[in-house]
Amino acid sequence: MIRKFVTTLGLAATLALPLSATGAAAEEKTEFSVCWSIYVGWMPWGYLSDSGIMKKWADKYGISVDIVQINDYVESINQYTAGQYDGCSMTNMDALSIPAGGGVDTTALIVGDYSNGNDAIILKDKTELADIGGQNVNLVELSVSHYLLARALDSVGLSERDLTVVNTSDADMIAAYGTDDVTAVVTWNPLVSEILEQPNATKVFDSAGIPGEIIDAMMVNTETLGDNPAFGKALVGAWYEVMGLMASGDEEALTAMAEASGTDLAGYKAQLDSTEMFFTPADAVTFTESGDLPKTMQFVAEFLFDKGILGEGAPSPEFVGVSFPDGSVYGDEGNVKLRFDTTYMQMAADGAL
Repeated sequence: MIRKFVTTLGLAATLALPLSATGAAAEEKTEFSVCWSIYVGWMPWGYLSDSGIMKKWADKYGISVDIVQINDYVESINQYTAGQYDGCSMTNMDALSIPAGGGVDTTALIVGDYSNGNDAIILKDKTELADIGGQNVNLVELSVSHYLLARALDSVGLSERDLTVVNTSDADMIAAYGTDDVTAVVTWNPLVSEILEQPNATKVFDSAGIPGEIIDAMMVNTETLGDNPAFGKALVGAWYEVMGLMASGDEEALTAMAEASGTDLAGYKAQLDSTEMFFTPADAVTFTESGDLPKTMQFVAEFLFDKGILGEGAPSPEFVGVSFPDGSVYGDEGNVKLRFDTTYMQMAADGAL
């Protein structure tokens, strides 16, 4: 399931756009579109479209919302950043590096989940994380796999200087692991599950070790949301109706999501087990308002700056401002381009939609 995949080429293409051309045009309107890509936590977007739940909520507010699946995750973010969509599913890291870093003011409308084991470091014929020192490590460079590795190395007193990163496509990861030369990989489900079926594979670290840091959200254009509150209400209302179905174990809904993601019900449930889904808006609000989120975004900004992908010419990790529900800001208060706002999720929690 392809998600969280930043490439230098994709970022460069985005940054090449004139800022006046990026971002959905802010205006009052009645027709909207959002895009998403295949990942366990984003399958509800396909279901709420196919089931008619999105249409029901859009009709309630006198608007239309087109939900579009895009198979290339990076391309979906680039198209959102270029203003072709009003919203897009993406991780917190990619939201900061691509649209926010590219100058497009973006709001986390729905904080849907965080990876709680879906991302992992796997060693061949070794059993301890510290054994990774001196090895070549295959991963999707500049992705959250790269971020996970950096955070894991910190925990055992190592750094990237102590190993060699080998950029490897997620499509090639399983085949690469099967070769003698590859002894360490960092990847995400369902690839993790497949690799761990090998007798010489040991998971030595996963995203459960950094809970709440790899966050999956529906990001929307801030100005579009501000001019069109009905857009936010309809999206949030539809989302939490589907969350209710999932939380109750609705097999019809879960099976549809499983099949759309290329697995069966058991396989999809297994992936959900390593995903901390916020099935209720109250839980999403609590997480987003937590004091841990600013610390997480600082970690993310520092990682992006270190890798040179925080924005063109970024002078420091604080180049892009990130605002939080309590009004605090990490980074440049004069350049706030990523906003965590619980307004609409709180409306859902209060039954006010």
